[in-house]
Amino acid sequence: MKIDRRWILRNGAAAAATLAASPVLARDWGDPPPVRYPDDSVEVLDPSFAKYRVGNANVERLAAGLRWAEGPVYFRDGGYLIWSDIPNNRLMRWTEETGAVSIFRPVSNYTNGNTRDRQGRLISCEHGGRRVTRTEYDGTVTVLMDRYEGKRLNAPNDAVVHSDGGIWFTDPGYGILGDYEGGKAEFELPRNVYRIDPVSGKAAVVAGDFDRPNGLCFSPDEKKLYIADTSDKGPKQIRVLDVVDGKTLANARVFADMAPGLADGMRTDVDGNVWAAAGWAGEGFDGVHIFSPEGGKPIGKIHLPEICSNVCFGGARKNRLFMTGSTSLYSLYVNTRGAQVP
Repeated sequence: MKIDRRWILRNGAAAAATLAASPVLARDWGDPPPVRYPDDSVEVLDPSFAKYRVGNANVERLAAGLRWAEGPVYFRDGGYLIWSDIPNNRLMRWTEETGAVSIFRPVSNYTNGNTRDRQGRLISCEHGGRRVTRTEYDGTVTVLMDRYEGKRLNAPNDAVVHSDGGIWFTDPGYGILGDYEGGKAEFELPRNVYRIDPVSGKAAVVAGDFDRPNGLCFSPDEKKLYIADTSDKGPKQIRVLDVVDGKTLANARVFADMAPGLADGMRTDVDGNVWAAAGWAGEGFDGVHIFSPEGGKPIGKIHLPEICSNVCFGGARKNRLFMTGSTSLYSLYVNTRGAQVP
C-alpha cells in the first residue's frame, strides 16, 4: 500500500495516526534501497584498517546471474573488467563507463584464474584445456604450458606474473574432479605450483608440498609469495614463502589460518596488506579478509552475502576492489591502490 498526501486527505485522522506510527511507509525508496553510510558491510577489526576505508563508499553489486564467478582482471587501458563464469564456460566483461555486462569469450575452455603479463596480454588458466594460455593482441590464443615432463597438467587454477616476465601458477586440479567446471579425468601429476620461465618457456616446480594450492600473489616488492591452500584433509591456510632470485621459493611458513573457512584468490595493496577472498563458513565469514603484512594480523573484513572466490584492484587509479562472488560481481572503492602491474 502506498501512503501519500491524497490518501491522508481521503482517510482523515486515522490515516495521519497510521502515518505517524509507520513513517517508513510514507516513501518508496526504490529497489535496490539506498545504503546508509558508512556501509556496515566494511568492518574495521584493527584501527590500522580505518585509513583504508572510504566512509562514503559502499559495496556495489555490478552483475548477477552467474554460476561460479572467478578470475577478475582489470584492463585500465580499455576501462573494463574481465572475469570467468566457469560452469557456463565463458568469460564475461563489465565496462566501467556504462556498467554494461557482456560476454567477452563465449567458449573459454572453463577458464578459472586470469591475469595480465607485463605487455598487457591476458593470461588464463583453463580447466577444460588443462593448460595456461596467453591471448595475443590480435585475439589468437597461444598455449604456454599444458604438460610437465610429458604428463598433462591437472587443471590450472590461478596465476600471477613477476616483473621479470615469469608466470607463476597453481594446479590443484579442481577442474578434473567432475564435469561441472571442466571434465572428469584422472590426475597425472602432483598438485604443484609452477613457474614458466619467460626466456626459455620451460617450467619448473617451485612448490610441491601443498595439498590444494589455490590463489596466489606477490608482495609489492616481489620478495614474498603468498599461496592459499584449500586442503581437503589438512589445515586451510595462507602460507608465505621467500622468493629467491625471482625464480625459486624458500622458508615457507604459515601466514594466516583460515579455519573454519578458507581463502581463495588474493592480491596485495601498495602497503603490502593481503586482501584475500574467503568463504565456505557462512554469514559473517564470507567476503574478503584483509591481513597486515606483519604476521598476518586480521585488520578488516568486507562482508558479502555469498562466498567470495577472487579479487583484483582496478579502476583508473587502481583504488577499486573488484570481488567475484558465487553468482555475482561486486566492487568497493578503498583508500589504497593495488600493487599488481599493469
